[in-house]
Amino acid sequence: MSTKHDRSDCRTHTRVRAVMRRKDHVALPRDAAEALHIREGDDLEFAINADGEVVLRGMTVVPADQAWFWESSWQEGEREATAQIAEGGLEEFDSAESMFDSLDEER
Repeated sequence: MSTKHDRSDCRTHTRVRAVMRRKDHVALPRDAAEALHIREGDDLEFAINADGEVVLRGMTVVPADQAWFWESSWQEGEREATAQIAEGGLEEFDSAESMFDSLDEER
């Protein structure tokens, strides 16, 4: 495996190479697997553009009982909560009862 940095534009690209083996098998270089955030058992998606460029994307399978977390509405709430935390928009409570009292007051 070789790694090459291409500075032909403003960004730095890392290029890795692999060899096609029998039966169309290719061992994915470690750098590529890490960049795709995949591990053994994950799926890969190949998008082939009209100009012949192939874009490879790692696909991690999510168990059905956890799929709700990845729905767009839930993820929007996660982004909102993360922004509130970053802004310091937190309130701490001594007990669950005091938290529920505060929520009742907001209504």
